[in-house]
Amino acid sequence: MKNSNASSGSGVGVLDKAIAILNALESGPMTLAELVATTSIARPTCHRLAVALEHHRFIARDLHGRFTIGAREGELAQSAGEDRLLVIAGPALTALRDATGESAQIYRRQGDLRLCVAVADRHSGLRDSVPVGSALTMSAGSAAQVLLAWEEPDRISKTLKNARFDGATLTAVRRRGWAQSVGEREAGVASVSAPIRGPHNRVIAAVSLSGPIERLGRQPGRTHAAAVIATAARISEYLNKN
Repeated sequence: MKNSNASSGSGVGVLDKAIAILNALESGPMTLAELVATTSIARPTCHRLAVALEHHRFIARDLHGRFTIGAREGELAQSAGEDRLLVIAGPALTALRDATGESAQIYRRQGDLRLCVAVADRHSGLRDSVPVGSALTMSAGSAAQVLLAWEEPDRISKTLKNARFDGATLTAVRRRGWAQSVGEREAGVASVSAPIRGPHNRVIAAVSLSGPIERLGRQPGRTHAAAVIATAARISEYLNKN
């Protein structure tokens, strides 16, 4: 069977196959068998190219050993100034922090983890500080809820097996458009998150506001959901401008 991208190939076969693998992984982590089925590349060739791309950090492995997009793509996009999310992240999070007085973050999903890609920390006092580059679990926290809520049903069910929230929680997140957690990821910490949407309304990241329960309370969404949603909407609008 021919590669599905053959009709638009560059004429450099090995490069076209490598790009086909990267394109396939944009939809989420895959085993080698799934990559072979998706790209129609022969298994030995597919494995060889995937390992080579992993060596150069364009591909990584998740906790289950599946192939997933690696850190190098994001690094190149950022250095070239092409990552529109990171361009708007700084001013958007700073505005959210200044309006609420709490620390703000943006998370992206990478395999079975969520990565913190931008932060605006509270200036002083008790705060929830999450350094840029931190890899956190997808099984707890309001940002994890947001990043999972609009996923495919099979991916949701797999993650829920070890999660500290359940399907009913995610249904509520989808209905109201935001999530909250209290002591779920870390004792004493509360948070509120909302989805950032890219092309075709796909959820690509989450804006999160977090701080001590003693300040945010046990229903942090009542106070902060509107501000977090507005920030997510502002970022989404920027990302989807032509």
